[in-house]
Amino acid sequence: MDRILTANTVITMDPRLPRAEAVAVSDDRIVAVGTLAACQAALPQADLVDTKAAALMPGFIDAHSHPVVTGPGVMPPNYWIAPWFAPKWDDVLAMFQKAIDETPPGSPLAFSGFDALLHEHDAPDAASLDAIFGDRMVFVQDNSGHAGYVTTAVLKKLGFIDNPPKDPVGGSFERNPDGSLNGRAHEVPAIEVFAQPVADVLLSQGNPLQGAVEYYLYFAAAGITSTSEHTYRASVKSAYEALAKLPSCPLRISLYHMSTEPDAGDPFTSDVPENMLRKIGVKLWADGSPWIGNVAMSTPYLDTPTTHAAGIVPGLHGEEQMNYSRAQLDSLLDQYAPQGWQMSFHANGDVAADIVLDAFSRALDKHDLSGTDHRWRIEHIGGARKDQFPRMAQIGVVPSLGPFQFSYWGDLLDGKMFASEVGSQWQRARDAFDAGLKVSFHNDGSVSPPMPLRSVQSMVTRRTVSGQLHGAEQAISVDEGLRAITINAAYSLRHEDQVGSIEVGKLADFVLLGADPYAVPVDTIEKIEVLGTWVGGSPIDMDEFASAGEGLPKTDIDQMIALGVPLCQH
Repeated sequence: MDRILTANTVITMDPRLPRAEAVAVSDDRIVAVGTLAACQAALPQADLVDTKAAALMPGFIDAHSHPVVTGPGVMPPNYWIAPWFAPKWDDVLAMFQKAIDETPPGSPLAFSGFDALLHEHDAPDAASLDAIFGDRMVFVQDNSGHAGYVTTAVLKKLGFIDNPPKDPVGGSFERNPDGSLNGRAHEVPAIEVFAQPVADVLLSQGNPLQGAVEYYLYFAAAGITSTSEHTYRASVKSAYEALAKLPSCPLRISLYHMSTEPDAGDPFTSDVPENMLRKIGVKLWADGSPWIGNVAMSTPYLDTPTTHAAGIVPGLHGEEQMNYSRAQLDSLLDQYAPQGWQMSFHANGDVAADIVLDAFSRALDKHDLSGTDHRWRIEHIGGARKDQFPRMAQIGVVPSLGPFQFSYWGDLLDGKMFASEVGSQWQRARDAFDAGLKVSFHNDGSVSPPMPLRSVQSMVTRRTVSGQLHGAEQAISVDEGLRAITINAAYSLRHEDQVGSIEVGKLADFVLLGADPYAVPVDTIEKIEVLGTWVGGSPIDMDEFASAGEGLPKTDIDQMIALGVPLCQH
């Protein structure tokens, strides 16, 4: 279908033509951008569509997420207890009781979103969960994605009471003084083990893809038209294909295969069009999460009531928090670099970033990739130092920042978890842009809600959700913020030739906004209403997508999808 779309203004994110009156679309592609007359000349028979939007922009792009894994993990039959829904521990306890009351006695239960810092409570263990749930099998996922907690019933089901297992590579089980397990697991390989018994049961109770359908719609409502799966494994391929084939599918997906999977380097083929689903990289977690105390930093955690409440051991831990040795990182890069995959390394702390950048430099030189357009990525890097960004630029590394870390935890980071000179600078967006990098932003669902405009506002104002100001010198411009969720994010996903700006030849993915983000007060950007999203030249019909999702057959995907494990590792 040929259409010409108009709005009060068309914001293209193309520096050669920043603003336009109209955009002409034929089938799924943009064929003209500029004045209404020019668009009508390009498509004289096209329907004229007045979107009535204050601004029409390229669809937003979340550069790092986990939609199929996250959706089933936070939608029924699982319970979402994240601080945005259950702000304090008493609210979590109320949700625990609700789950007990509305399920048959003895039924397994799964919860996602516990956060020791924001819930102001110690992480649960088997003993504390047993006191609430008795002999039920219960799995609780930490909001960070870096920890999971279970009842004794789960340990019994796994046969771990009398025979505690060794720690898996890249993960660990917490132990009592006598060596027995205490019900806490850290990092994906160990969390998966704890989740399995509960997931096996919950998976039989419904179709986990329904949760993914709902989560896709969550993205669409925020104006997001492209994102990634940063914890891809082959077992979820059929799920992504099924969703991509539904009418009005709202998301284009780029896949990053977990390095913990034996087939991480295998080629990817699908009958789904590549511009809707493609595999582009390999993902690895270098260190852990700031919120549970296993981030590799060169500065110490403070000894404060905040860190005590979160169960974080004060002091300097540094490299001991790495999930992999440098030799293991080198080995993984030697395996995947020659295959041409885009490497994507989670690294929160500055020590982790140093080690990753050292490993990147070595591998790029060894495999003759230095100076090429490799776009290897480093994710989150909330605790990065200023000097690390020019180094990223020098070796061609692309940073994807997580403003949500600052937005929700910034008040705690600054002076309560770390010294102010470190905590106030968390998410150094100004330093990253000043280094000449194509910085992208992400929300890393379900760690935080998919709200790209909130990410922009927080980095422009350097104010948290409470309104407090931290690190004003790291503030960026509105234009930089919007680039981080459009064209720069497309670049980080190696997709800027197709999406991220409104240019002739690109896919016609748009977001319709109720206000011009360049024209509103900067502290109201996140309040701009999303009026609709378009993918491939057509408006997304959310009801149509939801209805089609209800008819999906139950897909044979592994048990982790039922619990959202591994979740968003931030």
